[in-house]
Order: sequence, then C-alpha cells, then structure tokens
Amino acid sequence: MPIIDAFLAELDHEAATTRRVLERMPEGKSDWKPHERSMSLGRLCGHIAELPGWGAVVLTSDAFDVAGPEARGFGPFVADDRAGLLTRHDRSVATLREAAGGVTDERLREPWTLSQGDRVIFTSPRAAALRGFVFSHSIHHRGQLSVYLRLLGVPVPSIYGPSADEEPVR
Repeated sequence: MPIIDAFLAELDHEAATTRRVLERMPEGKSDWKPHERSMSLGRLCGHIAELPGWGAVVLTSDAFDVAGPEARGFGPFVADDRAGLLTRHDRSVATLREAAGGVTDERLREPWTLSQGDRVIFTSPRAAALRGFVFSHSIHHRGQLSVYLRLLGVPVPSIYGPSADEEPVR
C-alpha cells in the first residue's frame, strides 16, 4: 500500500472527529478567550479548520515562506459562525484529499521546508511535515478546543474514547 493511503485513512478518521468538535462551537462567542494570552475561540476554531489545507501545500510545493509573496492568500481565518467554520473545514479537508491524489512514496521522502524570510523554521521529509505540521498540529489544537468547550459549559464530544459528556461514536 502506498504511504499516502495510510495518511488518507487517518485524515478521514481525524477529520470526522475534528468536525464533531467544531460542530460544538457556540454561536456568538468567537471573541471569547480563556486567558489574555490565548487565541480567541473564533481564531482557534478557524486555525483548526484551515490546517488540513496546509497539507495540500506540503504535498504540492517544496517549501513555504510565511513571509513571502505566496503567503498573501493565507491570512488567519477567524470563525464567527458555525456554518462558515464547517464549510471551511470541509473545503480544507477536500483540498488535502485532492492534493494527495497520485502522491508517491518517493515524493513523501523528499524534503519540505517551512521558513520565515531567511530563517528556516524546519526542513523534514514531506511525510514528517504532513504528520507533524498538519496532523499532530491539528490534534493539538483540537485538544485545546475541547478545554475551551468545557470552560464554556459546552458538552465535549467523544474524541478517542468517552468524554465526561458522551460515549464514543462507533
């Protein structure tokens, strides 16, 4: 089996779980923050929704400079309503799935670089960038969002097992 197929299976599982968590974003609370140094709820949800789209960048380019001209179309998305948030998430996942079509194991072994101007943030095999910069990054922020939900009194959905509010989805 090509490596990309394993990533796509994981994408399908994680995207469904992430969507369930994003569906809980309370309307009218996008500016809420648990702490002054935290991201707002709308920015955190928006970031989670946009992250799968970064996977397409990893798969279709050799590098990305967050300070370069290619970054102009990647302004931070701030969700201010649930419908727009879910649309953005679904589109982001579809963009990654489309970019993954025909990606070879050899391509996944090639280096990919994230930089900010002259400063290299990291260079790693494309598969590692997809895993860390996209998948693990998304899971990390989804965990943060589950805490935001708890603090706001919103029932937290099952993620990898039961939550205090519901049994796992089967």
